[in-house]
Amino acid sequence: MTRDDVNAFCATLPGAEVSAPFGPGHDIWKVGDKIFAAMGAQGVGVSVKCADVPTAEMLREAGPFEKAPYFHRSWVLAPFGAVERDEVEHRIRLSYDIIVSKLPKKVQAQLSGGV
Repeated sequence: MTRDDVNAFCATLPGAEVSAPFGPGHDIWKVGDKIFAAMGAQGVGVSVKCADVPTAEMLREAGPFEKAPYFHRSWVLAPFGAVERDEVEHRIRLSYDIIVSKLPKKVQAQLSGGV
């Protein structure tokens, strides 16, 4: 999976917006102003949030996920070319869902098409 593939997938998620708050070359995907996926200027992979630290540790130990630079231990980096597309999309979707679940109910309702 490439950076372009990740950007295309993230763009399909309701309410997802991309920005570059850390400078040019950084693609930071947010929902409700909270980050769910991030790609640095080096372009080595995509960082995503896991449900908790043990899950992130398990993914790193099992490989090929790595520690996500600059993020909490509950985040992992999926290196481009080392993780299958389906798995990367699954991890992005889980990260997105984790972030959405922590947003105010009113924002969640707007994302799901409610009032």
